[in-house]
Amino acid sequence: MVFQCQRDSWARQFTTRVVSCRAAELRPEGGGGPVSGFQVVLEDTILFPEGGGQPDDRGLIGDVPVLRVTRRGPEAVHFVRAALEPGTEVLLSLDWERRFDHMQQHSGQHLITAIADQMFGFKTTSWELGRQRSIIELDTPSMTAEQIEALERSVNEKIRERVPVTVRELAADDPDIETVRSRGLPDDHVGPVRVIDIEGIDSNMCCGTHVSNLSDLQVIKLLGTEKGKKNKTNLVFLAGNRVLKSLEQSHSTEKALTSLLKNGPGEHVEAVKRLQSSVKLLQKNNLNLLRDMAVLIARDFKSKPVPSQLFVLHRKEGDSEFMNIIANEIGTEETLLFLTVGDDKEAGLFLLAGPVEAVENLGPRSLYCCSCRVAELLGGKGAGKRGRFQGKATNMSRRGEVEALLQAFTSSGSPEA
Repeated sequence: MVFQCQRDSWARQFTTRVVSCRAAELRPEGGGGPVSGFQVVLEDTILFPEGGGQPDDRGLIGDVPVLRVTRRGPEAVHFVRAALEPGTEVLLSLDWERRFDHMQQHSGQHLITAIADQMFGFKTTSWELGRQRSIIELDTPSMTAEQIEALERSVNEKIRERVPVTVRELAADDPDIETVRSRGLPDDHVGPVRVIDIEGIDSNMCCGTHVSNLSDLQVIKLLGTEKGKKNKTNLVFLAGNRVLKSLEQSHSTEKALTSLLKNGPGEHVEAVKRLQSSVKLLQKNNLNLLRDMAVLIARDFKSKPVPSQLFVLHRKEGDSEFMNIIANEIGTEETLLFLTVGDDKEAGLFLLAGPVEAVENLGPRSLYCCSCRVAELLGGKGAGKRGRFQGKATNMSRRGEVEALLQAFTSSGSPEA
């Protein structure tokens, strides 16, 4: 069946009747539990059901929002939250901004596909109309920068030439179908075959909604390529209003960088490179200072006349190397060490080290092992061997409870204490 949305892609309102309404559930696109509602079939619709690589439309049936439109054989099924009485006359209203965006991207894909084939012999094997950008999968292992530039230049020339885009409906046995580019009809297809013609450029079998003239696309920007499936290349593009939105976003970013870097847009890259070099140098110096500090902390502990059996230390700044340097310098033959780094309100790192026999007795073989309890209290996971157990923690605020546990163990020699 050909719907009103396919006969007139520009219609924004349409009056029709409810054919059927039955209870159903909808799985939200973003995940989560099912939504209870109703599947409504109308005599006809201006809300496009998803298909041909194009997402479905949104809109209203009366004042009831349509959350999804799908195709079921010759029918378009509208999912709504409120029941509608069969036989009732209803007014459909279309979310035009979403529809026109889809029209621009879909017609843009037809144009790019046709010109890529004509210029380079690259066949389109699939495409995806994404929320932010769209992707055409080309049957070629790669595209050069020169080919991308030439393709972009050519498609925008066609847009400026104001080439008409028309729709034909052919009978399934019409011989003209043999001259139309197609990847085949769906198994459940019934009725006439719909063909989109870009005058003098392309004829393509398609169920989607399209602009009526290439000038409606405004402009196409090819963002580059990504590696696709085996021996395929994904060409990423924007068409129409998406190009303007991308330009506005880039301009806002450029203004913000100009303010932060205190120089013009042409100098942003060099300024960022200088900042990166400075950060790397500072990080290197910071690591060296942390290593020196770790050694000094360990030596200070060892210089005490009667070193404690338990050494506990927490620092906001540090890393695994910092903790292991302290453990190495102090030595774990006689001392049990509990070291942590990170912010109390964020994730951090911990290290539990001590005499091999003691840590093994507290290790994973024991039902109430100390290392397991440490990980449990800190909300983390870890692994260990040869007297060391270290890992990541999500609840650093419970360090005090861990210290109390270790104090009890060093006093009694039992984690159950």
